[in-house]
Amino acid sequence: MKNGIPTLHELHDEVLTILLGKPGQPEDLMDQDLRREHGAHYTDEENILKLLNPLFLDDLWSEFEHVKATPTALEKFHEKIASLKFLDPACGCGNFLMLAYRELRLLELEVLKMKVSTSQKRLDISLLLKVNVEQFYGIEIEDFPCQVAMVGMWLVDHQMNIRVSEQFGQYYARLPLTQRATIVHANALKIDWENIVPKNKLSYIISNPPYSGARMMTPRQKHDIHHVFGKIKNVGNLDYVTAWFKKAADMMSGTKIRTAFVSTNSITQGEQVSLLWKPLMERSVHVDFAYRTFKWWNEAKGKAAVHCVIIGFSFIDTAHKYIFDGETKTSVSLINSYLVDAPDIFIESRSKPLCDVPEMVFGSMPNDGGHLIIEADDYKGFLRSEPNAKKYIRRFVGSVEYINSLPRYCLWLVDATPAELQSMPVVLQRIEHVRDIRSKSRAEGTRKKAKTSALFYQISQPKSKYILVPRVSSERRGYIPIGFMSPKIIASDATLTISNATLYHFGILTSSVHNAWMRTIGGRLRTDYRYSKDIVYNNFPWADATDGQKSTIEKLAQAVLDARAQFPNSSLADLYDPLTMPKELLKAHQTLDRAVMKLYKFKSNMSESDIVAKLMEMYQKLTTPPTFIPKTPKEKKHKITKRK
Repeated sequence: MKNGIPTLHELHDEVLTILLGKPGQPEDLMDQDLRREHGAHYTDEENILKLLNPLFLDDLWSEFEHVKATPTALEKFHEKIASLKFLDPACGCGNFLMLAYRELRLLELEVLKMKVSTSQKRLDISLLLKVNVEQFYGIEIEDFPCQVAMVGMWLVDHQMNIRVSEQFGQYYARLPLTQRATIVHANALKIDWENIVPKNKLSYIISNPPYSGARMMTPRQKHDIHHVFGKIKNVGNLDYVTAWFKKAADMMSGTKIRTAFVSTNSITQGEQVSLLWKPLMERSVHVDFAYRTFKWWNEAKGKAAVHCVIIGFSFIDTAHKYIFDGETKTSVSLINSYLVDAPDIFIESRSKPLCDVPEMVFGSMPNDGGHLIIEADDYKGFLRSEPNAKKYIRRFVGSVEYINSLPRYCLWLVDATPAELQSMPVVLQRIEHVRDIRSKSRAEGTRKKAKTSALFYQISQPKSKYILVPRVSSERRGYIPIGFMSPKIIASDATLTISNATLYHFGILTSSVHNAWMRTIGGRLRTDYRYSKDIVYNNFPWADATDGQKSTIEKLAQAVLDARAQFPNSSLADLYDPLTMPKELLKAHQTLDRAVMKLYKFKSNMSESDIVAKLMEMYQKLTTPPTFIPKTPKEKKHKITKRK
């Protein structure tokens, strides 16, 4: 109980006591497998209010303060809040609906305090109450949560009636229970929401739709998302939650309905931005407010380890837009689909770099069933059994090995002659295993590669020193650890490589400017950064730099490498852990960051989101075709005769 108002936790205890005879939380009754199948995650009050307040509560309270002293205006306001209708198309156990109803009733209570004078407190208060549970609608795919939501709404109604009774000194209860919320047991992605509440009567859509990544969906969920999006290109790369955004936009079209959803932050990163938001914004959907990525906290068992955003959107281009970043609320003129105060741009996959920089490629892919790989524990034993293979064994690094300084090896037989291979029976046995695996593959391309089973499936190893970029890196790090590698060290396809790269390129890529771009534009693997060459690197806008500026960046980039070299026994994971990063390395990075900021003509105190906004402006200029201005007909030249 908080200030005499029951919390969601307490409400759920009472609901389950009514339904099952014992207290608890509804989510506790759903096992982990079922929760994962439905993408179910449970939101606490704090996170729900992050959505409800900017969507409608803040405005309603502000309006109340403006009209409360004027009886006529106050009466109209009371009628207004009693006419609002809310839909949660993934309502689960009804948390969003219950809290929205509770907060609306608290607002109505303040209205009643202004309308009813002290001498009128013996009036039948039931005649003055207008807000009721019939203003709320929900859709839920599971049967029992529907029951919980229904009873929960009645319980909120009862608790708020008690609050009214305490305020006005008379007992009031809505009995018999003739009014109820409309909670429909159905698959929200397969039914028409207008069959539940007409769009011309609906005010707000609120929800925490289920999360399942594009590669983690069940067959039913895949069928659902194809049902909603149809045959659009790359629909298989969309997360399950995106279907609710599409369905909501379809419902909202031609209305003043405003919607806000909690979602994983994946829909504001990487390829999904263009796939989801481009068609929505082409239909004139506007982001009204947004909470940038925040960590998920809830009271359920098995807390959901996800990073979330909250996005409020509508077809109304509101004058006041807000971005919430932690505890900071910023008024902005625009909010694009990356949740940045910048124009609506969609950074799509690009096969070549936007600017004149060396190409980035994937590392080499074995596709060998592990038979060309030699793990660290097997290295010595392998050499004892096949000493002639030593000249063909190379260090083999993926993201994990590179960042954590873990030894791993591979057979790199590119230059081995047939005679040499015949002299290594253990190696031949491994090659035979690779051939068997590839020849049995369903993919025709893999079966063809069985003919060259001594070699990696895909070879892209640089011939000279190269920059290595791990494709996946912890989100705890301020900088993705990248570095120069010898061509003798084989980079796996878990990394990206840049041949012919200079210290200047290294300096820009390891700077806070590029890392800010990566954090906003790139995708995530769970919560880790997932670096994309086609989205992040190939679209990055490089500044025009003079030879002198490049020289400065190169010196400071070398200083970063020198600072690392002072700690030869520390892995990059140790060096870039925010808790253990050496001050020498941090200082070297900060000095480099200042120089790169100066190169881009950015102010030294700019926030990361401001940096990204400026980079997006640069990107837009670089990708916008020049405007064609037709030439006007040339005026005829008149011959002038000089006088003698």
